[in-house]
Amino acid sequence: MPNIFDLILWPFKWAVSAVLWVFHSLFTAIGMDPSSGLTWVLCIICLTLVMRTLTIPLFVKQIKAMRGMSAMQGDIAKLQAKYKGKKDQLSRQAMAQEQMALYKKHGTNPFASCLPIIAQMPIFFGLYQVLMGVSGAAAANEGILMLPADLVKQFSEAHIFGAPIFSTMMNPGDGNHTATVIQAIVMILLMSGTQFFIQKQLSVKNMSEAALNSPMFRQQQMMMYIFPIIFAVTGINFPLGVMYYWTVSNFWALGQQWWVIRNNPTPGSQAEKELNERRAAKGLPPVGKTKEQHEKELEEARERANAGQRQQPMSKKRQKQQRAKGKGGQKGSSGGSQKPKSS
Repeated sequence: MPNIFDLILWPFKWAVSAVLWVFHSLFTAIGMDPSSGLTWVLCIICLTLVMRTLTIPLFVKQIKAMRGMSAMQGDIAKLQAKYKGKKDQLSRQAMAQEQMALYKKHGTNPFASCLPIIAQMPIFFGLYQVLMGVSGAAAANEGILMLPADLVKQFSEAHIFGAPIFSTMMNPGDGNHTATVIQAIVMILLMSGTQFFIQKQLSVKNMSEAALNSPMFRQQQMMMYIFPIIFAVTGINFPLGVMYYWTVSNFWALGQQWWVIRNNPTPGSQAEKELNERRAAKGLPPVGKTKEQHEKELEEARERANAGQRQQPMSKKRQKQQRAKGKGGQKGSSGGSQKPKSS
């Protein structure tokens, strides 16, 4: 009898098998070998692209949520200072209510930044279950949901660079163990490396000055190192097909995030500074300002600079010395103009 986890994953497992079946049919229709590992890896890559395309709206929400979290860090710091040292229940409740009001004001919440990865996890586990069931289903001459028995058998016979697609470092199957280990290590390094740079882009280039001095930044720094370690530790149990899925997904996320941060960065971040420098080199105004507004600001800055040059500020001591010097000069001048009395 299936457990609750299997029941929850069943729709996602069905969707994974359906997408694999559709793309396998397309690739074999254009003449590709139905039992080739390359054919099935391309099917998995296409599954990844479909999934990432469907989660673009969630990615947009993630970016907006992170901007809102970044913008509210100054208010969060004031709120923490307000309730510093207050441990009673009423103070904690009041602080929580004010914090929720800040989330509403900035149109964000701490969970929105996790939406893309949360949405991917059911597909990830659905693909994991499909791949782990290939060997047993092929031996029993059975299908896996939308994948009929003949396709499952072809899937089980598919090798990529000498290793079965469903093999893992701990269970290489009937393929070349060395080929499985080498591919798994390469995939683990790529998964960990891309995840590291994904977090680095978010925590270094796309945070405002206030956010860089906040607990949020420290959390992002921790995630930058924790996620790659998780991939490295758990990757030894992932089938190669799942590793191909997650690696391609990470490269998509890295490129998508790079494009968004480069062209629409968080206000006050290093990425916005770099964007404004590129715009200035092209003769364009900074982000969020019209050409007329920018020219007016430059003109006002020049006027302030010229005014400062015309009348430099002077300390009180120097002003007193100037007045004393002026009086002394006037006395000397009047004394020199007097004519000597005749005897």
